Amino acid sequence: MEAVHVLGSTGVKVSPLCLGAGGFGAWGNRDHDDAVRVIHRALDAGINFIDTADVYSAGESEQIVGQALAGKRENVVLATKVNGAMGDDPNQKGNSRRWLVRACENSLRRLNTDYIDLYQIHRPDPTADIDETLGALSDLIRAGKILYAGSSTFPASRIVEAQWTAERRGRERFVCEQPPYSILARGVEAEVLPTCQQYGLGVISWAPLGSGWLTGKHRKDNDHAASHRARLAPQRFDMSLPGNQAKLDAAEQLAILADRVGLSLVHLAIAFVLSHPAVTAAIIGPRTMEQLETQLDAADITLTADVLDQIDKIVPPGTNLNPADRGYEPPALADPALRRRP
Repeated sequence: MEAVHVLGSTGVKVSPLCLGAGGFGAWGNRDHDDAVRVIHRALDAGINFIDTADVYSAGESEQIVGQALAGKRENVVLATKVNGAMGDDPNQKGNSRRWLVRACENSLRRLNTDYIDLYQIHRPDPTADIDETLGALSDLIRAGKILYAGSSTFPASRIVEAQWTAERRGRERFVCEQPPYSILARGVEAEVLPTCQQYGLGVISWAPLGSGWLTGKHRKDNDHAASHRARLAPQRFDMSLPGNQAKLDAAEQLAILADRVGLSLVHLAIAFVLSHPAVTAAIIGPRTMEQLETQLDAADITLTADVLDQIDKIVPPGTNLNPADRGYEPPALADPALRRRP
């Protein structure tokens, strides 16, 4: 994996594969030593970009990453995220200045580092003005706690709002966006990815394997017993839902296509994400060494126009087969009261 990509307009060089650490800890691989070995193998293979979040396994993922990076920190672009609930206190979540400053210190301690390269807002917070959030992030940058700020799973309108607010208020701006993007969840192609290109933002996409749907395990003749991911997010795996049936149909067709062109489905799926000109890196999330090894070579594959055309026929551009795969439900859709006059 010799290629490197530039993260937006920052000048920071990152590998086209970013190691996602969400599967290390209670949410996945509970063996810390084994997880560290997976991280070290990824680094040895040329990955220099690691992404985690405070909420992953309630901070355990960050602790494992911090353990793995002992003596290796300087050569790694380290990213983490903040927003999710980290306790019962209503102020232990969200995007307020009060929480961001405290959460950043907590992440620094768990990661065993004195700075975070990329600190990302995990989701929008409708209760916090974006200027409040950007102001806190700007102060953290000036204090040397973080080097850059980014967003994750923001709608295009929120991305634009953040850029305009930063310009008008003299704040540090988001330098990248982390959206869900896979062959099965292509909704971001319509507005989010073009908006990132317009504002010169890097894009590090999560779930390029469709949260496991594109690993090759989901075939029509396979048993679809509930997995750990299915228990965490049943709306994305419940086979009684039409959107998940559509994903199974598409996964079957894509597996046949991958066989026909001499690729694994894993390689086809990751190479598809990296083929989009807006994408800086695809986040892979292996829990085991075996899973990592099946994904490492994906960045070296270039899909032909013919293969991309065939993918478009299976899942049309801009389509999310299951709306739940958007990763964020806007308040106007989640709360009926916001759509109805009193």
